[in-house]
Amino acid sequence: MNPKCAKCSKTVYPVEKLNCLDKYWHKGCFRCTTCSMTLNMKNYKGYDKLPYCHAHYPTTKFTAVADTPENLRIKKNTSNQSAIKYTAGFREQQGTKTSVVTDPENERVKRNSQNQSLAQYHNLAEQRNEENQRRSAAADDLAGTYRQDLDGGARAQQPLPDLPPNDGYDPEPVGQPQPPKAVGSLYGRDEPEPEPAPVAPPQQQMGGGGGGGGARYQAIYDYSAAAEDEVSFLEGDHIINGEVIDEGWMTGTVERTGRQGMLPSNYVEPLQ
Repeated sequence: MNPKCAKCSKTVYPVEKLNCLDKYWHKGCFRCTTCSMTLNMKNYKGYDKLPYCHAHYPTTKFTAVADTPENLRIKKNTSNQSAIKYTAGFREQQGTKTSVVTDPENERVKRNSQNQSLAQYHNLAEQRNEENQRRSAAADDLAGTYRQDLDGGARAQQPLPDLPPNDGYDPEPVGQPQPPKAVGSLYGRDEPEPEPAPVAPPQQQMGGGGGGGGARYQAIYDYSAAAEDEVSFLEGDHIINGEVIDEGWMTGTVERTGRQGMLPSNYVEPLQ
């Protein structure tokens, strides 16, 4: 069934049918609503589903409104609810940065944060635990060596007991090693045994003064111990018996306090 024309309400046949603005028109009825100028598909402009020419196309006009207290209140509420202020504040803060003074403590915190981020990203927690165990084992070995040196020095300083002369036969006690006897003496009575030379006590690695045989360093920053196996020192202190055991860590003795333990190697510098 043929549709009706939107202008004259007559039947529109396919030969003269024009489909535009959701309606059907005769080619002769498709005119401007204001001036009745004949339009086509190239020069028309639609408004409210009606054809217009370019000259009579309706335009939007602003209406002047008085600035009454009620209108000002509505304007303020609208601006507060709008996202314009929020985005403007965000754009003002975007790209700004806060200057921070670079010091050893901030560098240490930054490095620890980076290490923690890398540990979470690359799953390096096991490697960190192995490093901690290796550091603990090194500290335990150092402490054991120090205790052995102390025990050896104490034994060397003890005087030998005075034994009474024994001219008769004295059987050797079972289970104890005996010194070798001189050739030609059956029981060691023909030649007197030479007296043992006194043993000099070993040098104490931990002491209030004196320098050690290891490398010497000087502290360039203050450091407070964060664990039991670490030592604290002040800027300018001398570190003796220094030995690097891990990346960023070393062992040594603070000459001023006599305490020995682990310390960060980037807080000290070697002495010339």
